[in-house]
Amino acid sequence: MIVLNEKERKLILLIRNIKYGEIRVIIQDEMPVRVEELKKSIKL
Repeated sequence: MIVLNEKERKLILLIRNIKYGEIRVIIQDEMPVRVEELKKSIKL
């Protein structure tokens, strides 16, 4: 059984709430520390 810590739980909830798009997960010491969400993309 895998037990998630608080940051991992928050990451899963964030992913589930995104309707569409891209995110970038920053990991330090095997833990997610920050998520960057792509706000704007322009295709020419």
